[in-house]
Amino acid sequence: MKDNTTDMVNKPPHYNKYGIECIDAIKASMSHLEFCGYLKGNIEKYIWRYRYKGKPSEDLKKSMWYLNMLIEEVSNET
Repeated sequence: MKDNTTDMVNKPPHYNKYGIECIDAIKASMSHLEFCGYLKGNIEKYIWRYRYKGKPSEDLKKSMWYLNMLIEEVSNET
């Protein structure tokens, strides 16, 4: 039975193991420019496939999640 309180967009449980968020580990392994490219690629991926995976609204929200993170990264540039 699926837990209806699980947020598959903002906090999917499969991306947090042992207290480490996957996105944080990815960011730590890349330069700022590389990480921004990673975020952009994920935005494009979710927009590209939103009609084909059976959950268009969820994929668009995931794209927005990555876009918001990219906006935050770019806003912190000095």
